[in-house]
Amino acid sequence: MSWAMDELEARAQAQLNGLHEFSEKLGSIAVRATSPDDLVTAEVDANGALTGLWLASGANELGATRLGEQIVATAAMAAQRAFAQRAAATDEFNEAFADLLASRPAT
Repeated sequence: MSWAMDELEARAQAQLNGLHEFSEKLGSIAVRATSPDDLVTAEVDANGALTGLWLASGANELGATRLGEQIVATAAMAAQRAFAQRAAATDEFNEAFADLLASRPAT
């Protein structure tokens, strides 16, 4: 009986470790994108939230409307890349977690 409990505890710990690693991986995602004219650089997190914005000298010469559009387009480009990284991390986690579940001992 002790062996079964040890096995159960080890499996639960492995699953918790996998969840923790997945959470850390998502938390570490930060993607920067720069506009084609190099005037705007935006950084986003795994959720696509803007975490940094850099404007090169000369960016203000675009005018308010065009600069705003450039900021949004650049942030959207970074968000698309972040979402792709998040999707890849999620697929990797799902695959590893499925393997953990599939390896459960027979009762």
